[in-house]
Amino acid sequence: MKLPVLTIVVPSYNEEEVLVETTQQLTNVLSSLIGEKLASPESKILFVDDGSKDQTWTLIEELTEKNKFVTGLKLSRNFGHQKALLAGMETAGKLSDCVISIDADLQDDISVIRDFMIKYNEGFDIVYGVRNSRDTDTLFKRVTAQGFYRLMDKMGVNTVYNHADYRLLSKRALEELSRFKERNLFLRGIVPLIGLKTTKVYYNRKERFAGVSKYPLKKMLSFAFDGITSFSVVPIRFITVIGILSFFLSSFAGVYALVVKLFGHTESGWTSIMISIWFIGGLLLISVGLIGEYIGKIYEETKSRPRYSIETDLYSAPKNNTKKTPYYIGRS
Repeated sequence: MKLPVLTIVVPSYNEEEVLVETTQQLTNVLSSLIGEKLASPESKILFVDDGSKDQTWTLIEELTEKNKFVTGLKLSRNFGHQKALLAGMETAGKLSDCVISIDADLQDDISVIRDFMIKYNEGFDIVYGVRNSRDTDTLFKRVTAQGFYRLMDKMGVNTVYNHADYRLLSKRALEELSRFKERNLFLRGIVPLIGLKTTKVYYNRKERFAGVSKYPLKKMLSFAFDGITSFSVVPIRFITVIGILSFFLSSFAGVYALVVKLFGHTESGWTSIMISIWFIGGLLLISVGLIGEYIGKIYEETKSRPRYSIETDLYSAPKNNTKKTPYYIGRS
């Protein structure tokens, strides 16, 4: 029986502090899988450098020379976590039977990679890594994260609760994923749309090994907003509902004002007028901004620009071939 070729894809942005330890731990896991005949000896660890400004890529090149399992992919600039992850998965999918994506910070429990491979060998095309709890998170992050998943569910977006981007995809699932051509990537929402045979593996999340999080509050909010606007038109419909309610309220207010006028009890009310103007004006600005966000996404999609560009590919090329010839992937 032919053993499956596994590639562990690790998107990396300014991860020089954790890269060596991450490599060591993933190498141990990969060696163990090969020893148990759960993965082929041709399996790899693919680090994707997403335009890092530190020594991340230099370390990846050094590790590639020292460690037979390690290889690298360097993007021409910083494209963002989701696009770097997609670049790694699409590149790895050419030579792999399955791909596991994991962040470089060692917060996700790498020991469950074995469970991923067992599920894959049982015939599952997609295996989600799902957190048992959020005990390691701050109260603020725990509340906002849970609120985000509930909000996405209310808006009709199919996501896996407490799942980030720690998952296994088979070659078949990767081929289906490549058919989704949108530039506004939210993989946590796209992958469940693939379907196929799916299961979950539960684990406890750890503290970050070293360094700082690459997802501060501002980026988290932007990521959440992108996810909502990329998969749901509920916010647009909500504006319509507000418009209808405002119409009826203003109609009642107009009738009331007319009745008062007829009975001669009118009084000038500067405060009520100003409150009304500011309230309606605020709603209009929010509505225009939200509609503009959707129009902006349409604009980005219609330009059909590449979702990422690769500067150096050590995965597809032989180890002695490091010619840095840029080329582009991801165009429809």
